[in-house]
Amino acid sequence: MDAHAYKVAVEWKAGRLGVLSSFDLPSEKNIEVVTPPQFPQGIADVWSPEHLFTAAVVSCFMTTFLSIAENSKLTFTHFSCDAKGVLATDGGKLKMTEIILQPSIGIEDDTLKEKVFRVLQKSEAACLISNSINSKVILENPLYV
Repeated sequence: MDAHAYKVAVEWKAGRLGVLSSFDLPSEKNIEVVTPPQFPQGIADVWSPEHLFTAAVVSCFMTTFLSIAENSKLTFTHFSCDAKGVLATDGGKLKMTEIILQPSIGIEDDTLKEKVFRVLQKSEAACLISNSINSKVILENPLYV
């Protein structure tokens, strides 16, 4: 695959608030981003870099799962995945140390559970964002709904 570039920008607005934009997307897709409330002058109820980091992993996991499931001819009725990004001190530095993925899959045939789990494992292993970070990515056993 050829290299691709994804251009984004951030513009500071006030206090600890900025706005993310992409040259590739319309302005109504801009995202406010702030320092999270756990830090001095942090703001609640707005996306933070920590949220976006975790969101990058879980959204890549989903899109990778959808592709691998399609190629594997896996039939499912529902996919969702909760993710928890853990911010901790490691080696004297604050960093996102782990991302825990908690997928939920809807299937109509219980005999597919083993195949679903293999596809989930392949998806986590192939996720380009997970492969690009130092954080430990933990795939928990799926919940079948």
